[in-house]
Amino acid sequence: MDDDVVLVQVEAVPRTSTGSARVRVRSDVGTAVVFWAGASEEVGGEHHVEWSIDEDVSWGSNTWPAAVPAFGLWENGGQLVFRGRLSFTADGGATLEFASALILLDLATPGPPEVVSGTGAEVQVPQSSVSLYPYLL
Repeated sequence: MDDDVVLVQVEAVPRTSTGSARVRVRSDVGTAVVFWAGASEEVGGEHHVEWSIDEDVSWGSNTWPAAVPAFGLWENGGQLVFRGRLSFTADGGATLEFASALILLDLATPGPPEVVSGTGAEVQVPQSSVSLYPYLL
């Protein structure tokens, strides 16, 4: 299986005022409402998915050391919090190992200190910046 794909339960929720499709995603590590990037007829049931976060990671602002060493996902107001293992990539980006998935992240400048690579982190981003893409294996 691809490293960036995870199996989750997906159910429809009311569309946004702009008509964007949203889903409630239930995983082993938490539940949240996110944008659905697949066809509307695909909503419902189990899906392998890829997570997309369209928000730069800024250490100390929206990213910090994890409070506990366990994967997690939860809503915090209009924000989503992902807890996982943060690692840096050779091209200047980062990944968050989240349950059985890798989420690609863009780093704000300046990026997190090198010493945090491979450690637990919590990333909090606007709910509107998170999308879920169905993935066929």
